[in-house]
Amino acid sequence: MSKKQEEINEMVRKHGLWLKDEEGGEKVDLSKAKLREADLIGADLRGADLWRADLRGANLREADLRGANLSWADLSWADLREANLREAALTGADLRGADLWGAKFSKNIDKDILLKAIGIELED
Repeated sequence: MSKKQEEINEMVRKHGLWLKDEEGGEKVDLSKAKLREADLIGADLRGADLWRADLRGANLREADLRGANLSWADLSWADLREANLREAALTGADLRGADLWGAKFSKNIDKDILLKAIGIELED
C-alpha cells in the first residue's frame, strides 16, 4: 500500500470516528484533493467535503457518500457500483464513464448528470 493510500485510509478512519462522535474524530475535508485511482471501497464518507476532488478512476464501490459534497468533482471512470449517493451534492460533477451499476441516488437528482455519465447530452 502506498504512503498516499495509507494517509487516505487514516483520514477516512478519523472521519468514521467523527461520524460516531468519538474521540480523535475529525470531519474529512478532501476538497481539491488529488485522489486519482484511490481505493475507497466501502468507505463511510457521509457528509464529507469532496468539492472539486480529482477522483478519476477511484474505486468507490459500496462507499457511503450520503450528503457528501461532490460538486465539481471529477468522478470520470470511477467505480461507484452499489455506492450510496443519496442527498449528495453533484452539481457540475463529471461522471462520464463511471460505473454506476446499483448506485443509489435521490429522486430529485439532476437527470442531466446521469445522462452525461452514459454519454448522452440533450439539446435545448
